[in-house]
Amino acid sequence: METLWATFFLFVFVPLVNPAPPLQQESLQFYEYDTEVSMGSLTQQDYEMQSKDIRKDGRNVSLDTSLMLQSDDSQLDVPPTKDTNLPTCLLCVCLSGSVYCEEIDIEAVPPLPKETAYLYARFNKIKRIAASDFADITTLRRIDFSGNRIEEIEDGAFSKLLLLEELSLAENRLVKLPVLPPKLTTFNANQNRIKSRGIKANAFKKLTNLAYLYLGHNALESVPLNLPESLRILHLQYNNITTITDDTFCKSNNTRYIRARMDEIRMEGNPIVLAKHVNAFSCLRMLPVGTYY
Repeated sequence: METLWATFFLFVFVPLVNPAPPLQQESLQFYEYDTEVSMGSLTQQDYEMQSKDIRKDGRNVSLDTSLMLQSDDSQLDVPPTKDTNLPTCLLCVCLSGSVYCEEIDIEAVPPLPKETAYLYARFNKIKRIAASDFADITTLRRIDFSGNRIEEIEDGAFSKLLLLEELSLAENRLVKLPVLPPKLTTFNANQNRIKSRGIKANAFKKLTNLAYLYLGHNALESVPLNLPESLRILHLQYNNITTITDDTFCKSNNTRYIRARMDEIRMEGNPIVLAKHVNAFSCLRMLPVGTYY
């Protein structure tokens, strides 16, 4: 009888105090193992994809580099983008009314924010400036196109820029000057291909605020006419100037006239001998820099 009770106790009560059944333990272990397998498969696939040659500008990028690019964009070590289809303020740098588009190989003036006051587009590949480029940008005060390939400026390109004070077209391929806006104080067209016939007779006459005029290293045969009284600095060095008249800077019919604001005239590097034209400088406080003998 005691043997029967012992047997009954083993089969009925012992399972109640035993640990969880082996099936649940194995199920939990299988779930963990399955997760590791899945992650391992994804890692393997990702490794195989990343191990393929990635070409950037014709060069192979190693696996380590490609993984680095995925994990940390701040360590990007690739050339700057040349995608000129990007919005202007992604392609250029826009900051407080200033737009910096320097050395990004653009071939045309990009669309500008309407509040743009300062545009710096130096050292690009711009060949032409259209009237539509600035049609809606009336807030511009300074434009710098130095170091481009500009050959043509469409008529009226700057006509609506009534606030523009500084304009640089230096180091381009211009053969003539555009019509300039009326409030200009500084104009730089050094190192172009401008000849005297490319400058209209009254190109500067109405620019009553113009103080700094730079036309050095061009192909001018004569000094531009009708220079405004406001002019302080005039650079004409290294042109082909061979002649000058008594009315170029002074007024031949007024011997008392003094051009009081003119501080500097540079004419060195021209074939003209300035000593032959003494009367042309009688109204100046300082003689031009150049050859006198």
